Amino acid sequence: MFQAVIDFLKDYGPWGLVIHSFLDAVIFPIPAFFTQVSLSLINPTSALWLATLGYIACLVGTPIGYYLGKLMGKSVLYRFLKKEWIDAATARFQKNGEAAILLGSFTPIPFKVFTILSGVLNFPLWRLMAYAAIGRAAKFYVVGALFYFYGRAAESMVKDVSLYIFLIATPIILIFLFVRAKIRKKKQLAEQAKQTDSLSV
Repeated sequence: MFQAVIDFLKDYGPWGLVIHSFLDAVIFPIPAFFTQVSLSLINPTSALWLATLGYIACLVGTPIGYYLGKLMGKSVLYRFLKKEWIDAATARFQKNGEAAILLGSFTPIPFKVFTILSGVLNFPLWRLMAYAAIGRAAKFYVVGALFYFYGRAAESMVKDVSLYIFLIATPIILIFLFVRAKIRKKKQLAEQAKQTDSLSV
């Protein structure tokens, strides 16, 4: 079933990847990664172009997944996706929504879990789009670049690409969140000091 779907989409060439990437951000349970790899194997010189098409289609589908979650709630996720994926994504969102979206772009958890959950939990759409743009760019273009520069030999490399990106991106994201939290705290203290000064006057 899984391979039959990939083969069907592959027959439509770049349009198959566009459709798959769009649905990947909305409700489709199979990641677009597999169609991207299949098409990149056929013609590695077009790998970066395929990455661009998949990336754009994914971003177009992201707000649709978001509003699907907003309208239908978490029940739509439980109907189509594994409970452990949803529970893991929910736990990450409760700790830090931005980190959940960024890290969710690289993990085996399908990305639509994060787009729909963003709508369910009323996470700001502009933030979802901004962080999805960063995370999905890394995923699509790393795969595309590997095929473009290494040709069909990249097939063995991309199997663990999500793990590599995850290991590299995680410390960067954590540092970013730590610095941002420090800046926010500093601003809050400065505002409190201003309010105290104004009251004393």
